[in-house]
Amino acid sequence: MEKEKKKGIQRFLDFVERGGNKLPHPLTLFWIFCIIIAIISAIAAASGASVTYEGFDKKEGIIKETTLTIQSLLNADGIRYIFSSMVKNFTGFAPLGTVLVALIGIGVAEGSGLMGATMKKVVTATPKRLLTAIVVLAGVMSNIASDAGYVVLIPLGAVIFLSFGRHPIAGLAAAFAGVSGGFSANLLLSTTDPLLSGITTEAAKILDPNYFVNPASNYYFMCGSTILIMIIGTFITEKIVEPRLGEYKGEVLVDHNELTAQERKALRCAGISVIIFCIVIGILTIPENAILRVDGALKQWTHDGLVPTLMMFFLVPGIVYGKVAGTIKNDKDVAKMMGSSLATMGGYLALAFAASQFVAYFSYTHLGTYVAVKGADFLQSIGLTGLPLIVIFVFVAAFINLFMGSASAKWAIMAPIFVPMLMRLGYTPEFTQLAYRIGDSSTNIITPLMTYFAMIVAFMQKYDKDAGMGTLISIMLPYSICFLIGWTIFLMIWFVTGLPIGVEGAIRMAGM
Repeated sequence: MEKEKKKGIQRFLDFVERGGNKLPHPLTLFWIFCIIIAIISAIAAASGASVTYEGFDKKEGIIKETTLTIQSLLNADGIRYIFSSMVKNFTGFAPLGTVLVALIGIGVAEGSGLMGATMKKVVTATPKRLLTAIVVLAGVMSNIASDAGYVVLIPLGAVIFLSFGRHPIAGLAAAFAGVSGGFSANLLLSTTDPLLSGITTEAAKILDPNYFVNPASNYYFMCGSTILIMIIGTFITEKIVEPRLGEYKGEVLVDHNELTAQERKALRCAGISVIIFCIVIGILTIPENAILRVDGALKQWTHDGLVPTLMMFFLVPGIVYGKVAGTIKNDKDVAKMMGSSLATMGGYLALAFAASQFVAYFSYTHLGTYVAVKGADFLQSIGLTGLPLIVIFVFVAAFINLFMGSASAKWAIMAPIFVPMLMRLGYTPEFTQLAYRIGDSSTNIITPLMTYFAMIVAFMQKYDKDAGMGTLISIMLPYSICFLIGWTIFLMIWFVTGLPIGVEGAIRMAGM
């Protein structure tokens, strides 16, 4: 019976993959999406479609009523926007600079042999049965460093699995599931916590002007969620994804020879350089008057300086390893390694150009906001209360996430509607925020509107040239469904027990 069920799951995923891959190349697909958005926006604008909602204004830091009309891409203003914004859309595309800058350092670490030597050490030190769990957990934890996990950990997951003789795309999927699907979970606070809690605080003030949401108000639940995501991610990888992928027979190979004495010495020196580098960064960031702090805060460094720091984190030990191992003789070798690394990203750059226009057009037309507000209106109109309402809210947030990628942008629209509404029903703003985060994270890994989606497709094509958007969606769909269901059940159990969800984070309003 179980075998038949598994075959049924595999048949469904094969159908999703075939259907997805029968579509044009992802590059062409993004341009088709752009055309579809243009047509829909023109029809919606001609019909006078608009939405009015109370939203959080980031510039003014207040809740205010906003009316948005759908903007057409096919009228005079829209056509002017298409031409005038094209370069800006591309150069301002969030993943572009992150990927290219980080790859400069990663390219040297890889070209010098440091990455290969490190992988050999990892293979000998990591218990095989714990590998998947470690990769998923590392993915979840990587969101402390903002988007660094997308650039570093996802391709690294593929390399680690390949080093163990396992399918590299399974490693990529496990890392992607942790990094993006488990984006809200963590054992430590991340940059997302204060960002969302600030919006929730303003939404709560609609009913209670003195209300404050602690950034750590979801912390206990998210700690527990980290273990949950690790267990679910490991199970899906080993029981569904890997059996479906089968044995890897691609062209990318891993050197399994043991490290030489010179390579071991180079690895030790590289390790020492990493320690020294971390000490220097610590001196520049930890003290109250540290150079990288602005007005005593690290906000600017975490926002703008983390990627250059990441690049240097790989560049410095890469050069040290290369000099000691003899793979780097002069500056020309370093420059060549940087150039070779960036040269592999030609396909991604073309894909990113199309994806950046698609994301920008969706934002310009206000279609994403329109879907978000209509989804919120639907949830408000169904008249449910209690746990069923919370569960439906999670699923609505997951659905809206398919059309609007930014967690903070969606929450800025949804929080002023749902936080006061659920406060009136006796549920705290902290609990509403928590339910939102579950829905928001679960569908990150299957929506092309997620800014790094095109990059993940490009990473995957290194190991399977025929892989397309359908391949990635079919691989990640089991994670998405199981995360959404498993996480929601976990929320329901927590709800029934009445345990605090974080620091100053109760489920029910005091006295209700």
